[in-house]
This record gives sequence, structure tokens and C-alpha cells, in this order.
Amino acid sequence: MDGNNNKIKNLVNYAKGIHDKEDGKELYLKYREDIEKVTPQEAFTVFNTLLKDGLKAEEILVFLDKIINVFYKSLSTYEIKNTENYKFLKDLIDENKGLIQKTNEIKKLIKLDGIKNNREILTKKIEELREFNHHYVKKENILFPYMEKTKDDFQGVSIMWALHDVVRDRIKNTLELLNDERTLEEDLNIELGRLFFSMLGLKNKEEIILFPAAVETIDKETWENMYIQSFDYEFPFIEKEVDIDLKLKKDNLNNYTIKTDTGELGIDEALMLFNNLPVDITFVDENNKVRYFNKAKDRFFPRSPAVVGRDVKNCHPPESVHVVEEIIESFREDKEESARFWINLKDKTILIQYFALKDSEGKYRGVLEVGQDISEIKKLEGERRLLKWNKD
Repeated sequence: MDGNNNKIKNLVNYAKGIHDKEDGKELYLKYREDIEKVTPQEAFTVFNTLLKDGLKAEEILVFLDKIINVFYKSLSTYEIKNTENYKFLKDLIDENKGLIQKTNEIKKLIKLDGIKNNREILTKKIEELREFNHHYVKKENILFPYMEKTKDDFQGVSIMWALHDVVRDRIKNTLELLNDERTLEEDLNIELGRLFFSMLGLKNKEEIILFPAAVETIDKETWENMYIQSFDYEFPFIEKEVDIDLKLKKDNLNNYTIKTDTGELGIDEALMLFNNLPVDITFVDENNKVRYFNKAKDRFFPRSPAVVGRDVKNCHPPESVHVVEEIIESFREDKEESARFWINLKDKTILIQYFALKDSEGKYRGVLEVGQDISEIKKLEGERRLLKWNKD
């Protein structure tokens, strides 16, 4: 055990040396023995240690690829076998293969005819890459939560979430340049190169670090649960039909009743009410753990059962975690009772509100997050006193 601790310590010192811009060759020679034997799980431990020592995910991204390139020889020897036993993982790997095919088509198009003569079709193909966001969202809402529950060192998945955001931004930037006729072809080539580097580099990190570490630590039953939950999302760049053998296990709750001084509801009735509210709701308890979310018909922000029990800070992109923590602490210290934001999401305006939850004795018990599409509400004027059915 001590030997392994020394190995991790050496690998962390190597990473810190790279961060501090020390001589890379000297660092490699100093820690070569451990670098050449690093495993996927140890790589996670190294990056998680950097996070615990105060580095932010965005800071680690600056030198992340240098570290991965040096670790690559050892990490690439870890082969995932029998992926048929991990259907959820197999789908993610197949989606990556689909991504390779899509990016190769774009590269071939540029090589044959350049960018200038193919802006329209190129724009369409870059738009298609946005579909791959479903791949990232499945990782964020299904795989990451279960990995975090399995091992503390997997908190380092926040770095990969930050990489997802980099890809999203680069797709957006590329499309903006393509849609601007003043953009020089040289600038487009540079941005396309950055986009491919980000997406394909992320794919490689999944396959040499994330996926092997997950296979080594997550049990078979959890893999089955993740596969079931994945059908709440799309499967980008692959043909996927609903698994006819897929059977969801549901507890029989219909015999239970909630009785209060304002009435009583069966559990199934309560769930029916929650799921038909025109809002997304998420309950986070006093220990900052996600306890419940409703299944609204049109959720704006994806949620999967995997997030239940997850620390709420891990349910948000790294760059917004400090805002979530500030809200919770303000509620906990009784400084504030609510907070609200509104954002534009595609063609919708989404109002996001947070409410402090207190019990009958005034003790802090958690946070209620409510998301609502207010696009149509913003358009209301005057009054409507007579019934008129909305047909659109």
C-alpha cells in the first residue's frame, strides 16, 4: 500500500511540475518508472488530488493534454474486453465510432473542395455534430454520478465535464464563423482544427481512462441500471431500437397514502401531480444531496435516476459550481430565502428559481429548484376572461 501511495505522490508531483512549467524532460526522467506503469484509476487519483489541492478544472485543462500524452503509452495498454456485457458502455463506444465517421466526412469534404465552395453543406455537417451532445449528457447524468458513488477519486470527472463545455463552445464558435461571410478561410481552418482536436481528444480520454476505470469499479447490476436509464436520451450517430427485453422494475406503491391537514393522496396520485406540473422541480436536502426530481413532460435540463444521492455541486458544470454553493450557503445561514435567474435556451426563455426549505421549527432542510418555460407567459397582455382552447 505504501508503495502505491508513493507512486501516486510521484505522479502528482510530476503533474504539478508540468503545471509550474518545470523542465518536462527532467520531470519525465525523474518519475519515469511510475509514469510508464500508470493505470486509468491512478490517473483519476492524480487529477482528483490536483482538484483537492486547490486547482480548478479549467486550470487543469491548460496542461491536461501534456500529462495524458506522457501517460498514453501505459494507459493505452488497458483493453476493455467483453463490451457485450456492458450494453450502456457499448453504446457509448459505438457513438464514438459514429463521431469518427462524421468528422472524417467533414475532413474529406474540406480536403477535396476546400471551405469556400462548401460553406452551406459544411454548416449543415457541423450542425449535425451538435447531436453528439446527447453522448455527453448521458455521461454527465448517468455515468458520472455512479462513478462518484463508487469511489471518491472519481470526483475528477468534473474535468471531463469541463471538456464537454469546451466542445460545446467550439461548435458554437465554428458555426458563428461559418455564418459570417466576412470570415477568412484561414480563420475557419484554425477553428475547425480546434474543434476536431477537442472532440477527438475527448473521445480518446474516454477510451483510455474513463471507460476502463468504470469497468474496473462498477458492478454488473449498476451497468444494467445505466442501460435502462439511457433510453431517456437519444443515441447520436448510431441506429438504436428500444431493447424489447428491457424491463423496468417498479415498486408497487399504490397501497400507500399521504395524509395531511389539507387532504390525502395515494403515492401514484402524488407522482401524477408532480409529473404533470408545468415546471421542472428538483429537491436537494440539507446535506446537499439530490433527493428527488419530477419527470415533467418537457424537461429543459436532463435528469436521470443516477443523480439521486449525488452532491448537487457535481450536477453542474465546473464554472457554475461557485454560484450553486453561494446560494446554498446563503440559504443555510438564513441570509436569503430565494434566488432566480433567467436564460435563453434555443427559442425559449427559462426562469430558474431556488427556494430555501425550512421545517415547522424554522430549521434549514434543503433547496427546491424550479425551472419554468416563461416564453408564452411573457407574451400575455390584457385579460382573457372567456374559455379559449389553445390548439397549437
